[in-house]
Amino acid sequence: MFRWLIVVLALVLMSGLTAWLRRFGFGRLPGDFEFRAFGRDWQLPIASTVLLSMIAALVARLL
Repeated sequence: MFRWLIVVLALVLMSGLTAWLRRFGFGRLPGDFEFRAFGRDWQLPIASTVLLSMIAALVARLL
């Protein structure tokens, strides 16, 4: 249950910080896809997600 709480909090935090992170290049890396379908812009930030996961794992390991 605790792990799910951490995941939900991380998702809420990341969705709130998306605009701020885009200033630093996250969401525009090679491997991040943006496309328009059904009259809406869709984003699949695969490379940014992997990079942020590695940073989070490094911080968790250091703590």
